[in-house]
Amino acid sequence: MSRYFFDTDDGDYRSQDDEGMELPDAEAARVAAVDALPDMARDKLPDGDRRTFSVQVRDEGGAVIYTATLDLIGEWHIPRAAS
Repeated sequence: MSRYFFDTDDGDYRSQDDEGMELPDAEAARVAAVDALPDMARDKLPDGDRRTFSVQVRDEGGAVIYTATLDLIGEWHIPRAAS
């Protein structure tokens, strides 16, 4: 098992993982990164119609081995009353 670190960015806040997680391999780390994105989005929404969420995976040596990004874009297609 190797330790992987997951640094996150929700558009407002960047968090560097100092603890990491032991996983069997890099593919398991990729899956964990991708799985984290919907949870990050749920925690921030609704908060505007445009936001980018990302997770960077680092290995034990500190090298970035994978990045996953989720772009949320909401657009109105009907006229809206002024707020």
